[in-house]
Amino acid sequence: FLMERKTRVKISMKEVILAKLGKSCSCTPQKLKNFVMDFFPVLRWLPKYRCKDYIWGDVMSGLVIGIILVPQAIAYSLLAGLKPIYSLYTSFFANIIYFLMGTSRHVSVGIFSLISLMVGQVVDRELLLAGFDLNDDVPPDLGHGSLQNDSLSNTTAFNLTIPGINAECGKECYAIGIATALTFVAGVYQVLMGIFRLGFVSMYLSESVLDGFATGASLTILTAQVKYLIGIKIPRSQGHGMLVITWINIFRNISQANLCDVITSAICIVVLVTAKELGDRYKHKLKFPLPTELVVIVVATLVSHYGKLNEVYASSVSGAIPTGFIPPKVPEFNLMLRVAVDALPLAIVSFVFTVSLSEMFAKKYSYTIRANQEMFAVGFCNIIPSFFHSFATSAALAKTLVKTSTGCQTQVSGVISAMVVLLVLLFLAPLFYSLQKCVLACIIIVSLRGALRKFQDVPARYHMNKMDTLVWVVTMSASALVSTEIGLLVGIVFSMLCIIIRTQRPRTALLGQIQDTNFYEDDLEYENLSTVPKVKIFRFEAPLYYANRNYFLKSLYRLTNLDPNLETARRKKYEKKEKQHLKKGNHRTANGLGIGETTLQLVPKQIDFQALVVDCSSISFLDTTGVNTLKEILKDYKNLNISVLLACCNPSVIDSLKRGGYFGRDFGCMQEMLFYSIHNAVLFAKDQK
Repeated sequence: FLMERKTRVKISMKEVILAKLGKSCSCTPQKLKNFVMDFFPVLRWLPKYRCKDYIWGDVMSGLVIGIILVPQAIAYSLLAGLKPIYSLYTSFFANIIYFLMGTSRHVSVGIFSLISLMVGQVVDRELLLAGFDLNDDVPPDLGHGSLQNDSLSNTTAFNLTIPGINAECGKECYAIGIATALTFVAGVYQVLMGIFRLGFVSMYLSESVLDGFATGASLTILTAQVKYLIGIKIPRSQGHGMLVITWINIFRNISQANLCDVITSAICIVVLVTAKELGDRYKHKLKFPLPTELVVIVVATLVSHYGKLNEVYASSVSGAIPTGFIPPKVPEFNLMLRVAVDALPLAIVSFVFTVSLSEMFAKKYSYTIRANQEMFAVGFCNIIPSFFHSFATSAALAKTLVKTSTGCQTQVSGVISAMVVLLVLLFLAPLFYSLQKCVLACIIIVSLRGALRKFQDVPARYHMNKMDTLVWVVTMSASALVSTEIGLLVGIVFSMLCIIIRTQRPRTALLGQIQDTNFYEDDLEYENLSTVPKVKIFRFEAPLYYANRNYFLKSLYRLTNLDPNLETARRKKYEKKEKQHLKKGNHRTANGLGIGETTLQLVPKQIDFQALVVDCSSISFLDTTGVNTLKEILKDYKNLNISVLLACCNPSVIDSLKRGGYFGRDFGCMQEMLFYSIHNAVLFAKDQK
């Protein structure tokens, strides 16, 4: 039987576009109000804030995150190649802006190790091109000067001697200029992606690509911190192969290791790892995580200050961290042009991590987020702070987990965290002058535990899906051994190639009937299946398109043990040879030809089936080549008196076949060529003479 298709109502695209434009361009007070409320979601949920239920959890989680943010901000400044004050600015502004514009109640937006690394790589490259020395171990001779004395060069105007820099603008000034320009452009990209609704780009970053990228970048981060751990002074490597070059330089200079830094690093790592392991083991008993990083930083700073580790043992310290805010400054346009390409992967990675975490926790706590609004929120978390000497931000998994575990209910906790950071910015920052850089490196390395533990998951990942494991390995290797940006690109391209390969060489099978049922399954996969006499049932588990056409035909001919083209050619040669013998007066039949009169290749093959059923249930679409391929096998098998029947076609495939003329001009033969189940096709084939 044939099911009757619904008549589609033809819709004019012009009318649809005009209607959408009219709706978008119209302006009413209600529409304006809704636009503002959608753009600033805080206006919707803050008036409904249940203070008695939420305030304690938000304050507690905000304080804990703020305490964690301060040491992480100072530590991640090493990754970004910038002074600690800029990391604190970034943490402060990101929390305030996401509070106003974000739709997730739980994610913690701020500095993130991978984003800091990507910013730092661009900053280092541009500093090198501008002729600066990348060695950041400058003697901290500024003392505890005020913000104005310490950052005078930061307010110096650029000129065009080198695009965006002059002799008056020093290394720190140029570095933050590059970082803010990069951040601004990345934010603009994210806002444009939100305007044009390009959030679907994130779909091309699979879980394997993201995990591989994070693990590879973590190896790069770990490598970059080793020199601080052991206190050696080696140049910051740039370009492709940075990881290998850095390790070579480390082993060449290992004899220059600072014993004070080595001992400090060993103690800090033991304390941090022990505290983290104990915290993970007894987290169900702790009301909030132990602020181990803050305790380590306070103790290490006191020991360094009173033990004069910098003066006596030449241990590298953080130096002066000014208080207050630097006057805002517009990012330099000339520098934006230099980093426009670098900003694109930064924008995509920042958005993808933020949206992924937002969706994860929204699902866990049963509410919804708006991915497009998240794009705007992250974009403005980059654009606005770039005027205030901040760099790129993203949501971070570790801090988000801490927020949820300490009772976070809304983004009010982000405001509390920002206030803690503000307190440090205004009053406490100079107290970290004597903090050793090796302590900051220890905090960074210990924070990478989660990403580095992905290596333990490789066997389980391989057991689950070999192709995804290969994608993870390739992405991780490229991110670590080449560069993070190239690694991300390689991962995306390779994962897409894997999908193409899967559709180019998909699973194919001949099906047998499950005994006493109307169902059919793969003969090679299941026992006790019965073959259907005179009928072959072929399954192709992929779309049929130009790239897998040949594989489709080869698989069909191999499994059915019949190539209709070769068989037709063999029969024609056989008939021709037989006619020649008849003309010579030899009336023996072809099957009775003597040895030497013909060859075995010319004897027609005994065909053991009269109908071929193609199971189209896994064929999601057909292109022109796919339609022509099915028409070709229909014609070729018809020459051998074998009928071709299609089963389980979806409406899209049926429409493609109709447009391609597979069923003839008037579709009169459609009932005898198309069936809604394999069993119907088999019954029809059995009834044929």
